[in-house]
Amino acid sequence: MSENQIQMQQLIETLKHDLPTLFEKDISYDIYSQDIYFKDPVNTFKGKFNYRIIFWTLRFHAKLFFKEIYFDVHEVSQIEENLIIAKWTVRGILRLPWKTELLFNGDSNYKLNHDRLIYEHIDRWDRRPGEILKQFLPQKK
Repeated sequence: MSENQIQMQQLIETLKHDLPTLFEKDISYDIYSQDIYFKDPVNTFKGKFNYRIIFWTLRFHAKLFFKEIYFDVHEVSQIEENLIIAKWTVRGILRLPWKTELLFNGDSNYKLNHDRLIYEHIDRWDRRPGEILKQFLPQKK
């Protein structure tokens, strides 16, 4: 196995370890470049400091707004020489007087630089943010 293949396997294993618990504890930041670019349907920013803040914010909001919340990882795999994809589902139960469940699917694309660090993280969701927020409202019977 080449050095690049070993590094790729280590990255994949780190993501498989970190992602399922991202709402509970911090992730490993040593696999990301200082100038990491992040984009999802509601956020866009650059820099490891901002990247750390987004994960802190996710944990904070998870504890504040949810009775239960899960980040189910279905697959983490290399799809090109310098590209890893993670497929996942977010599901949870909000702290509201009515029974409100959150559920949406997505994927994360991680691009690697020549140092084998992740320099770009792009998330796609299976629905628009407004559709996800509608899940927080009481459901009409």
